[in-house]
Amino acid sequence: MKLFLDSTDNTQVLIRLDDKEFINKVDSPRNQDVFGFLLSCLEKEGYKQEDITEVEVNPGPGSFTGTRIGVTIANAIGFALRVPVNGQKNPVEPIYSSPPSITTRK
Repeated sequence: MKLFLDSTDNTQVLIRLDDKEFINKVDSPRNQDVFGFLLSCLEKEGYKQEDITEVEVNPGPGSFTGTRIGVTIANAIGFALRVPVNGQKNPVEPIYSSPPSITTRK
């Protein structure tokens, strides 16, 4: 089964399992819970994580945290199950819409 994951919009998570699409809209980025939503979608359709044969993830651009989390989960699943992510064996790198806003030293 092919898994598609998109969490670049920090107000929703989009998951596709083969041709079935699931969207979880949230009121706050803190409630995004990408992996929990993925597990519930797999369970709802009667799949196990081991049924995933390939992963496709939207690497961005998008929200910094949403993009980072989605790409990290996709890479972890690809590594654990030894399946390609976006058609490659190497980890996918996120594409951010802007640099992180980290406070610089004064």
